[in-house]
Amino acid sequence: MYGHVERLAQEIKKGADSVEGVEAKLHDHEQVPETLADVVLGKMSAPPKSDVPIITPNELSEADGFVFGFPTRFGMMAAQFKAFLDATGGLWKTQQLAGKPAGIFYSTSSQGGGQETTALTAITQLVHHGMLFVPIGYTFGAGMFEMEELKGGSPYGSGTYAGDGSRQPTKLELEQAFHQGMYIATITKKLKESA
Repeated sequence: MYGHVERLAQEIKKGADSVEGVEAKLHDHEQVPETLADVVLGKMSAPPKSDVPIITPNELSEADGFVFGFPTRFGMMAAQFKAFLDATGGLWKTQQLAGKPAGIFYSTSSQGGGQETTALTAITQLVHHGMLFVPIGYTFGAGMFEMEELKGGSPYGSGTYAGDGSRQPTKLELEQAFHQGMYIATITKKLKESA
């Protein structure tokens, strides 16, 4: 809603693009069909959507790997993104996403907003498709143990805290997102080369 997921996605793309032979493509899943009425979005002071291309479910089959990002609502992915994944039934039936690596990242409003529960509940979508969940674990190194500043993200994936929408991702959160992109791109490339 406020651009936090898109900002992390831009860094993830940069990280993926830094891996030789990898071409990352950015789609803005925040622009899947909106389920909130315009009056509600207005009351939430939601800014206009960006001009990043909107992806359709069938386009997922063209990718070698994924990093899905979404805002959190009550400890789970936002309904708009869940509706997008619910529309992938045809891909599920034909198992077109099976064996493809997938990571996740997220934005919550607060520390108690459900960063890890969002990740845990999102994994079920990947499992039903037979995708290979690729968490970042503690591969980000010392950044995973930062205690002096507020930092989103976890071993499940990169993340940020949006607050009321005015807080922007920190340098450390953006570095973690870059790392996640580089990490999953490296794994995706290895899997593709070994196939």
